[in-house]
Amino acid sequence: MKNLKNSVQIIGNVGGAPEVKELNGGKIVARFSVATNESYKSAAGELVKNTTWHNFVAWGNTAKYISQFLTKGKEVAVEGKLTNRSYEDKNGEKRFITEIVVNEVLLLGSRKD
Repeated sequence: MKNLKNSVQIIGNVGGAPEVKELNGGKIVARFSVATNESYKSAAGELVKNTTWHNFVAWGNTAKYISQFLTKGKEVAVEGKLTNRSYEDKNGEKRFITEIVVNEVLLLGSRKD
């Protein structure tokens, strides 16, 4: 049960090309988003579609892998841990962000994708 603490698993589609940067000291970081879709029928019987966006950050070799293989629309399974952080924007206001730090990425779908 130890591995269940703060574990997130998402299957969805990549929202755009990952943003990859090399930081001082040679560290590599990749940021990307994944959309998950669900649909249900409302009380009125209408089909309702809901899309949720999830923000991811990956480091090191995982970031390199992501930079090579993840493209917009690609279906992926991602496992990681949920994190929260804050920063000050250019107006000096404190902003909060929730993201998933990637442990593992699995490409899904056909090879044609």
